[in-house]
Amino acid sequence: MKFDVSSNALLNRLQSISKVIASKNTLPVLDSFLFRLEDNKLTIVASDVETRLITSVDVMNAQGAGIFAISAKMLLEPLRKLPEQPLTFDINDDNMEIFIYFVNGKYNFIGQTGDTYPSQKPLNENTMTLTMASEVLLNGISRTIFATADDELRPVMNGVYFDIQTDHTTFVASDGHKLVRMRNSTVRSEGRASFILPKKPAYLLKTLLSKTSEIVKVRFDENSACVTTENFEMACRLIEGRYPNYNSVIPDNNPNEVTIERLPLNSVLERVVVFSNQASNLIKLQLMENQIVVSAQDIDFSTSAEEKITCRYSGANFSIGFKATFLIEMLSNIGSDEVVIKLADPSRACIIVPIEDEEDEELLMLLMPMVLNDEGTHT
Repeated sequence: MKFDVSSNALLNRLQSISKVIASKNTLPVLDSFLFRLEDNKLTIVASDVETRLITSVDVMNAQGAGIFAISAKMLLEPLRKLPEQPLTFDINDDNMEIFIYFVNGKYNFIGQTGDTYPSQKPLNENTMTLTMASEVLLNGISRTIFATADDELRPVMNGVYFDIQTDHTTFVASDGHKLVRMRNSTVRSEGRASFILPKKPAYLLKTLLSKTSEIVKVRFDENSACVTTENFEMACRLIEGRYPNYNSVIPDNNPNEVTIERLPLNSVLERVVVFSNQASNLIKLQLMENQIVVSAQDIDFSTSAEEKITCRYSGANFSIGFKATFLIEMLSNIGSDEVVIKLADPSRACIIVPIEDEEDEELLMLLMPMVLNDEGTHT
């Protein structure tokens, strides 16, 4: 086999799918990219068994056809340092010796036959299909993925839940302390369906979708999903099991509503949390008319901080504790300038919503409070 290819075009494709390759693989061949040459098209595959990414690049002057594998590290490292230029790949089909020729030199190494590379199990006959703008899927994943769990005992919590209805689709993630629900009215289906996308493929999609503005097709059955755009295809195994009834934990009566500018509140939290107990990250919010006092302390190191911030609030005066890192994450994943924080009392979940949702979206975040004692530390 032989072909010419642009070094930058090849590098861009390799980098886009390389993150799926695990640092330690059970099968040595999974340390490599799988290449398939057909006519003037080079298809490239990277996989960790659970998740598989496929892309392709146009080549020139192709001779022969077939499959071969090349170590990802051996290919990526030199290509990153090489300025844009044409490369000529020359592969000996008999012994897999590979030469890469370029303007100032050549690389020579032994590749692998692609026969031992794990094949992709096709989706079954009960496949359902969703079509959406890449931005919609990107938003659904980006707004929720930080709330997923790392729970070996409840694996269903370790991914983003897609709850698909005939008139909308809801993206959900929760770890038991925080929950994010994002509903989009443009993604619809002929019937009710759902699946749980694992965290790793969700993060891979977040990276890949940020570089595209195309229509995305999502096909899935009970066990697997396949996401296709113009430039790549991702196939992955889904998390099996029933996702909890997330709507049942969202309170519908939180009468105390605070309206506050998002970025100034986030800045106050980031400053005050420095003085909190490192183990708990507990911060206290004291609510009073049109003002919140944000405070934290670490009794062990005799440190404390307190800042006041204005808001619109006319409810009862009370104090509530939160894990600051969770609250900062939530505020960072909301787009609007102002947010509404809805509270009932210091022991019940608070709701955070943007003051105005983006078009066709409805975003809700839930955060469980932490218990305060007299010293403002958690118990």
